[in-house]
Formats: sequence, C-alpha cells, structure tokens
Amino acid sequence: MVKIGSIELPEFPLLLAPMEDVSDPPFRALCKEQGADVVYTEFISSEGLIRDAVKSTMKLDIYEKERPVGIQIFGANLDSMLKAIDIVEKSNPDIIDINFGCPVKKVVSKGAGAGILKDVCLMEKLTAEMVKRTNLPVTVKTRLGWDHDSIRIVEVAERLQDVGCAAISIHGRTRAQMYKGAADWKPIAEVKNNPRMHIPVFGNGDVNSPERAIEMRDQYGLDGAMIGRATIGNPWFFKQVKHFMQTGEHLRPISMLERVEAARRHLQMAIDWKGEVLGVLETRRHYTNYFKGIPDFKPFRTRMVTSDHSADVFAAFDAVEANFGDYQFV
Repeated sequence: MVKIGSIELPEFPLLLAPMEDVSDPPFRALCKEQGADVVYTEFISSEGLIRDAVKSTMKLDIYEKERPVGIQIFGANLDSMLKAIDIVEKSNPDIIDINFGCPVKKVVSKGAGAGILKDVCLMEKLTAEMVKRTNLPVTVKTRLGWDHDSIRIVEVAERLQDVGCAAISIHGRTRAQMYKGAADWKPIAEVKNNPRMHIPVFGNGDVNSPERAIEMRDQYGLDGAMIGRATIGNPWFFKQVKHFMQTGEHLRPISMLERVEAARRHLQMAIDWKGEVLGVLETRRHYTNYFKGIPDFKPFRTRMVTSDHSADVFAAFDAVEANFGDYQFV
C-alpha cells in the first residue's frame, strides 16, 4: 500500500498528470472510471487565483466522483502562494500539489514552474511555508533539474521531504530538454533508493505502454507512475496497465463503439462544464487518439477538429459509427 498523508492507495498507483487544457473535470471523470487512482487538475496560477481570474478559479471545480483529487498550483511569490492555498482549500481537495516542473517559457520567465529549479532554497522555503499553511497533504511535481549540469534531484527531494512534502512526482527530463529525447528514470530511482527517503516517489515521463509501467515498477522500484500524454484521447490506458499488471496479458482492444461513446460523453461533459465554444475547442486534441490507426479516416477527423459547432461534431461521431462500427482494432 502507498500513502499520501492519510490517503491510502493501492500498490503501485497510477496518477493522471496535471495537463493544461487536458486534465479538466470531463477528462478526469473518464480517467477515473477507467482506473486512475489519483487525478490532478490542470495547473492553476496562484496570481490568477488571488486576482479572481475566471480561467483560474474555474479550474478549482472538483467533484466527489473524482476523489482522491489534487489541485495543482504554481507561482514563485510566497505571499501569493499562501493566499492561493487559502482559496484552494475552499474547494476541499484531497491533495495540494506544487508545480515545480512546468517548462513553458511564460511560466519559467516568472521564476515559477521549472524556473524555480534555479533556486532550490526558494523551492524548499515555498514548500515548507505551504505545508505549514494547510492540514492537507502537500505534494510536489518537478523535473530532474534545470539542465544536465545542474541535476541535484536526490538532494532536492530529500530537502522537500524534510520540510513536510508528502510525496514527490519526478519527470525524467530537465527543463532544458522540454519534452525532447528520452526520459531518464535512473535519477528518479536514485531518489527512491536514498535510504533517507520515506515518502512516495512517483515517476513521470514516457510511460506510454503497460510494459513501460511494469519497468518503472520492477526495474526502477518506484512507488507509482504519473501518466500524462499517453492518456490523451485514451482514458482506457489506466485499465490497460492494470490488466497487464494483473494478468501479464494485454487487454482486448477498445471497440469502435466504445470509442465513439466515450468521445460523445467527453464532448457533452465538456460543453456542460465550459460551454459550447471551449467545450468544442478543447476536446479536439483527443480525437486523433480516440480514432487512431483507422484507414481512410482523415475526412472524418478533419470534420471533428475543424468544426466550431458541437452539432457538427456529434454528427461526425454518428458518421464514424455508421461507416466504421464494425472496424476491428488490433
């Protein structure tokens, strides 16, 4: 069993990573249904929260069916981060997660996200003060370091643990790598194998098959996997990994009818939550993976990702079901 604070999770839990414009309530609901053990919100700006920015406050919406759910915030100003904690607590999440890993320039340029990897002392101080501010477990998501020459993740993880961090998720790339090259899990294993570490250490980056999840567990000895890009348009990934772990066999392919139904539900939940315009726009990125590998599918996909009206997208789903309902995935 793995524990984050008092939250009990199964052995080698699978966590849905916080992803901007992806990890919203509709997608989290689908992933939870398919076996995600913990889900995280999109990352939320502490400055946006304290200024009551609509885009930031909307991301605080969480639902009982998602639990345990973590709200992730980012920022580099201590006062703003502490005020953000007070706001976040009102949404009653199970976990508060600090983003010390986002590599995007507009975040890093403000010293937040992976930008804080240049200042480990500030990273430690922010974590310590946020832990003091709340009774909820505070976790951290970070990267190996700023660049290859500044990797100090074993020390960083130990320092964060010592000031009260309840779990740490580590992406196996530096900020300089962004999302290029292969994720390196060896430094994450070094964190886990540090005899002073006693909090859960989760791996992140390139968990794109059930076999890779098994490798992270058995070869690298990590406590769980935080999974991001492999789940986009594929909420079944969690179920596929768990089935493989339990049986050593791959789950049967997800049928076309199941895929169409999931896409329909996803779009409808997105519209219900964020309205027609954003609901249509922000589900587009999922359709390529929902219907990946189907021959002669381009006209249908184009219709899905270019239409601005949900009625057209739903009609495209109907057309897919009519034309490809018997398609067999392998």
